Amino acid sequence: MSTSSPIYRDARVGFQSMSDHEPVSSASAWAPLRRPLFRALWIASLTSSIGTWMHEVGAVWLMTSLTSSPVMVALMQTAASLPIVLLALPAGAVADLLDRRTVLLFTQGWMLLSATVLSVLTVLDATTPWLLLILTFALGTGAAMNAPAWQATTPEAVPRADLPAAVALTGMSLNIARAVGPAVGGALVVATGVWAVFLLNAASFLGVMAILYRWRRATHQKQSSSKPVLSTIREGILYASQAPALRAVLVRTGLFVPFASALWALLPLLVRYEVNLNCYGYGTLFGCLGMGAVIGAVFLPKLRSHFSTDTLVGGATVVFAAATAALAEVRNFGLLCSIMVVGGMAWITLMASFNVATQTAVPSWIRARALALYLLVFHGGMAAGSVLWGAVTQHAGIAVALFGAAGGLLVSLMTMARYPLEGSEQPDLSPSTYRPNRAVERRYPPTRFGWGPSGDVRAPAPL
Repeated sequence: MSTSSPIYRDARVGFQSMSDHEPVSSASAWAPLRRPLFRALWIASLTSSIGTWMHEVGAVWLMTSLTSSPVMVALMQTAASLPIVLLALPAGAVADLLDRRTVLLFTQGWMLLSATVLSVLTVLDATTPWLLLILTFALGTGAAMNAPAWQATTPEAVPRADLPAAVALTGMSLNIARAVGPAVGGALVVATGVWAVFLLNAASFLGVMAILYRWRRATHQKQSSSKPVLSTIREGILYASQAPALRAVLVRTGLFVPFASALWALLPLLVRYEVNLNCYGYGTLFGCLGMGAVIGAVFLPKLRSHFSTDTLVGGATVVFAAATAALAEVRNFGLLCSIMVVGGMAWITLMASFNVATQTAVPSWIRARALALYLLVFHGGMAAGSVLWGAVTQHAGIAVALFGAAGGLLVSLMTMARYPLEGSEQPDLSPSTYRPNRAVERRYPPTRFGWGPSGDVRAPAPL
């Protein structure tokens, strides 16, 4: 098979990159794992995600050991999320302009270096609160540059019919890691010290780099680097402003995440100062959230076949709001674990629904930039919300902050009627609602397949 075919097979590695027109393979939730490329990336990502969640538990717990300030502890979530706000759009443009495999190798190497430095400083007992925030920001910078390129590889690894299942499996791997990593990380912190989880996280990036190094992408999928990054960013923003399906996802995400961030930002404070648990207890609670997400991912394909996306998102928002409010009052460890499991099931339903809606709302030539906009809105909400709820906790207490966040989640449901998500799941990849500006159109004249960068082949409107 030649490298110009829609599916290019690397004879040495056996990985395949999928085109947008690959035939339907299966309705099974596990079908994407039959694809060698997706399976290899999924396993490597799972390993790396376990290291990441071990690291996150260790880092947040280290901050609670270095300071008791609610704002400083909440700033850990901000330091991890703020780089996405600053870099999501450039990262999406770079991922659409350059070879995504090269971008991913560089960003994984950056995160490997950042985690190694933090491990060494912690061994030397030289880590301070601000230094911990700076290195967390550095790790977040690598993750910010990595995320659009990484998420945009999913449609290359599976046919379009399997994309919802692939996104759910990707979320499942993250949440298997969230179920395993925090508990293992907490036990390791108690047994050896925080430096060990930092070092293991650094090592986990090596597996991802090995898979990426062996992957040879299809030649027709490589991007051109001739366009300026700023022009590419403007093109993505213009597209989003005139694409109702993508705009609906961004609005709904932007109203949900700032309130949802309270659970993530305040959980370490709740565990340490309200429930009086050690790092292992914190890791176990965090793991219960991941366990619930794994359970939710298993049943999500079945739920999607019976309920609309808006129904699922609305119900999951109510459940997550109830879990957030319950944390304000419940102090029994067993009940807290149950609450976190239910919250995890709601969380994966929301995240998978938003992500699938984003990916199916846009054609391949602008997919990384659309995902970058989604990540910018998501992590911008997490960063701003974490600071807000940390400040509320410092002045009014953790219960007031959690109840306020739960109320805000319920209020956000008012946008469902005006911004439905159903339209983003239409199979037509040609964005008929998009009207490019004339300067861009002159540079990239229309082809018989529709407007787009020269040489980019997109699906014609279905007959």
